[in-house]
Amino acid sequence: MTILLVGCYELGRQPFGLASPAAWLRSRGHTVRCFDLSRQSMDKDVLAEAQLIVFYLPMHTATRLALEWAKSIRAENPVAHLCASGLYAPLNEAPLRRAGFAFVLGAEFEGQLCELADAVSSGALFTAETKATSKIPRLAFRLPDRTDLPALGKYAHVVFPDGTHRSAGYTEASRGCKHRCRHCPIVPVYDGQFRIVPREIVLADIRQQVAAGAEHITFGDPDFFNGITHAVRIVEALRAEFPRVTYDATIKIEHLLRHAGHLVTLARTGCLFITSAVESLDDQVLAKLEKGHTRADFLRALDLAEGAGLAVQPTFIPFTPWTTRESYRDLLAVLADRDLVLSVPSVQLAIRLLIPCGSRLLELPDIRTTVTDFDPERLVYPWQHREPELDRLAARASDVVAEGSRKKLSRFDIFEQIWRLAEELQPAGRRSRSVPVSRRVVPFLTEPWYC
Repeated sequence: MTILLVGCYELGRQPFGLASPAAWLRSRGHTVRCFDLSRQSMDKDVLAEAQLIVFYLPMHTATRLALEWAKSIRAENPVAHLCASGLYAPLNEAPLRRAGFAFVLGAEFEGQLCELADAVSSGALFTAETKATSKIPRLAFRLPDRTDLPALGKYAHVVFPDGTHRSAGYTEASRGCKHRCRHCPIVPVYDGQFRIVPREIVLADIRQQVAAGAEHITFGDPDFFNGITHAVRIVEALRAEFPRVTYDATIKIEHLLRHAGHLVTLARTGCLFITSAVESLDDQVLAKLEKGHTRADFLRALDLAEGAGLAVQPTFIPFTPWTTRESYRDLLAVLADRDLVLSVPSVQLAIRLLIPCGSRLLELPDIRTTVTDFDPERLVYPWQHREPELDRLAARASDVVAEGSRKKLSRFDIFEQIWRLAEELQPAGRRSRSVPVSRRVVPFLTEPWYC
């Protein structure tokens, strides 16, 4: 049977969520073709032959794109079975089924996908539990098969301060997360469950990507230090086998503090930077999000990382129902004062809180009274700030980022424009005429994280 695995967008990474199920399905004798629509056009001949078409949905943007792509794909092949898989599939089961997806598979979906493929091939009936909070299966992971994905050179790469570039690969050493941050989309699906990918599989996947030209590896785990011993063993082995290959990872502020002794290990083994979901510098907002850290914790973690020779690239959700004009300007001021302007992708200055289906944010009384009915096209519960000026500021900041990206402006130039927007909302006596910032340059990926 011919199976088509489709990715829509995954932050400029060669999709792990296509390579992994491709290996599983090919081991069962199925013919599999992979298409990453963010990097290549669909082959209409392959599309016409497919009996099962599987969309991988790792993020909100990819899910919205999949709903659009499904229309044209269904028009070209009206008889194939449509399946949605990945983190955002069970969260959006209702709109996906309305769009014609017959099957919706959630986290750790490779085993169920094989059962589905076998059933479709034989004409048997297939049923699966798709409830987002069901028990997550434990898989016997396989080495991802990346043979027919676009070359690594077509994906995001690392830019160094001297302007040189490195091709970047991507892998996952673990899935899920032990933590239950209230706003995180992983929580409604994994609910604190956490799965380790065996070290030999992770290293073999890195090995095949290095052979394909990767000089840098992004570890895409929700939190690389969820399994600290596992993570350290992997980076030690990576350094021993490929001493010139660098990497980056995502780690919670809470874990940077708890495992501060391993920051020097990261630096020694080639970690270029750490991404950390700081989200806010307002302790009241951090408490509502249940992030597990405070403003002071972030500043301390920053000091510890810098002391170990590591760069931190914090991410934020600057616009929430609790944001004030003062707190937004304070965020910008801290980034300037701590010389983080060039460490923060410009999009991070304009992100607005997303409240998807199943979000723990809906547990909060003030959120329940703020949101309106679920929007099946945008796949969120819409909300408006009690101060219209904040919504207008968010929209203007988003426009500045989009225009700056189109014109290829630097992060500093975009920051400066947003700084001025924030200053316009300050009382006349508290406005600053200039941006107090230096221009320390740090390595970065050409396609930054967002949701």
